[in-house]
Amino acid sequence: MDCLVIVDGANVVGSVPDGWWRDRRGAAERLRDGLAARAGAGLPGYAEPPLELVLVVEGAARDVASVDGVRVESAPGSGDDRMVELVAAEGAGRDCLVVTADRGLRARVEALGARVAGPRAVRDARGGGRRPGAVADG
Repeated sequence: MDCLVIVDGANVVGSVPDGWWRDRRGAAERLRDGLAARAGAGLPGYAEPPLELVLVVEGAARDVASVDGVRVESAPGSGDDRMVELVAAEGAGRDCLVVTADRGLRARVEALGARVAGPRAVRDARGGGRRPGAVADG
């Protein structure tokens, strides 16, 4: 069965102060596209392919569309609440990894049996010339 990987879009995008706040939607689209490019290779050290990648977006990024390899879930309210709902509904009985540095969210999804990883797990998927080592794991 595919590993379900749920990515906290706002948290991952916000983990590097690279000007993302000037174009939140564009930053989320770059993350989505980077994830799609890596979907077949998995997330080395975190999740082997095949993966079911879900990017959770909120706020100004709410209208970002899904692409082949990455399903985008727009949170109607709290992105954290949507990720917990996804873990509960789709992660039961399967390998589930949530990518976030948010300690509160980590505790909530771990209580449901999900594994967690910090933004470093998808750092290369962020696109756009990030400095090596610029992202800290939670």
